[in-house]
Amino acid sequence: MATLSENSIEPEVFLSTFLLQKKTANSWRISTASDRISRLKSIREWIKEHQKDIQEVLLADFQKPPIETDLSEIYTVTSEINHAIKNLKTWMKPKSVSTPLPLLGTSGKIYYEPKGCALIIAPWNYPFNLAIGPLVSALAAGCTAIIKPSELTPNTSSLIEKMISELFDPSEVAVFQGESEVAQELLKLPFDHIFFTGSPAVGKIIMKAAAENLTSVTLELGGKSPVIIDQDANLKDAAEKLVFGKFINCGQTCVAPDYLLVHEESKEKLLMELKVALKNMYDPKFKGIDKSPDLARIINDRHFERLVSSLKEGIQKGAIIEFGGKYDAPSRYIEPTLVSSLSDDMVLMEEEIFGPILPIKTFSKLDEAISYINGKPKPLALYYFGSNTTNSARVIQETSSGNAMINDCVIHFLDLEMPFGGVNNSGIGKAHGHYGFLAFSNEKGVLKQRVGLNNATLLRPPYGAAAQKIVQSLIKWF
Repeated sequence: MATLSENSIEPEVFLSTFLLQKKTANSWRISTASDRISRLKSIREWIKEHQKDIQEVLLADFQKPPIETDLSEIYTVTSEINHAIKNLKTWMKPKSVSTPLPLLGTSGKIYYEPKGCALIIAPWNYPFNLAIGPLVSALAAGCTAIIKPSELTPNTSSLIEKMISELFDPSEVAVFQGESEVAQELLKLPFDHIFFTGSPAVGKIIMKAAAENLTSVTLELGGKSPVIIDQDANLKDAAEKLVFGKFINCGQTCVAPDYLLVHEESKEKLLMELKVALKNMYDPKFKGIDKSPDLARIINDRHFERLVSSLKEGIQKGAIIEFGGKYDAPSRYIEPTLVSSLSDDMVLMEEEIFGPILPIKTFSKLDEAISYINGKPKPLALYYFGSNTTNSARVIQETSSGNAMINDCVIHFLDLEMPFGGVNNSGIGKAHGHYGFLAFSNEKGVLKQRVGLNNATLLRPPYGAAAQKIVQSLIKWF
């Protein structure tokens, strides 16, 4: 099949491919569950046959460990496919709704029609997962799609293009590689839905462009996801979970713990447990964490320099490195780093870190932690560690975040029965499983009225006393 590589792209190609996909999208409106499942199965089989290839391109792009690729890039997509295949017939079935008494005699159903042609703009941190995962939802909903993968992971992006070109005609699914200018050109087209994963800053640009065509959006953004470690938390358990959640993918995860709020009486013991967990996971043979085959690297020089600069700025302003702090520019290695004694005017506390640096602040009362979180933009995720159910309930009810977890972190991404997404600054719309299907679907309400005399005929002009009495009864009783 045709390949739409970055070397052959012109805006005219964007438009012609888009128009072809719009035509296909119209024909796919009557696609069956079997049709859609067949497309999903073809992706699943390709992934299984090319598992090693996927591992290799991610290793080449930023030294992602193969097992980490299997878990966070491949399994996340295949599980999404399997979940959709299992449930798609149910999702597609029109849903009957109850009829209000004033509309007695009518019947109502909600139909799930595909929105049409979708644009998927994927990020670099999980370049395979966050390009193909949304595609699964789009195809399940019956949409065509154009994918713009990240230019920062060229090996993975090329593999995605290869996969799509082998499985689909460009009139169905297409991939356009290139720099940000490619995304800018694509955003000029009147897509029926845009699914973007990335930073809040770029999310605003996407939403502004979408507004020009009144295109619906799903924005999976990020922010500073906080962690509360309460006084009664199991610190060993918390430390092990936090080290995994924070340092998987070298901290380059949108739902990674961004900073800790630790009860002041637990800080020192937590630090000790964090250090033990770090050594156990990344330096079990005492050869140095830099020798660990299980720690990825920073994606590029710009992000490496950003992180090192943030760390240096914090130290200049009084921050204390409790663990780590080493780095190597040629290999873009930054040691997992724990930092304390932070002030809010430090970059580490102002911007999303998106790297292997974990700030630690303390609180004496839970009210302080809740107030601190509520004083910042709403995060994509919030994590609470503690056994006090009253306190955990307070945190959930008195803060706002896209998702939340109690006594763990990050793994909620794997639960396909739950909506995943942000709120305000951390995102708009939900994804995964049924919620991903709905994101690419128009929920169309269809009301069927009986022929002839019905309740509505009593309210037509010319209005009289009877009509007035009926309306007043509706206002009073219904």
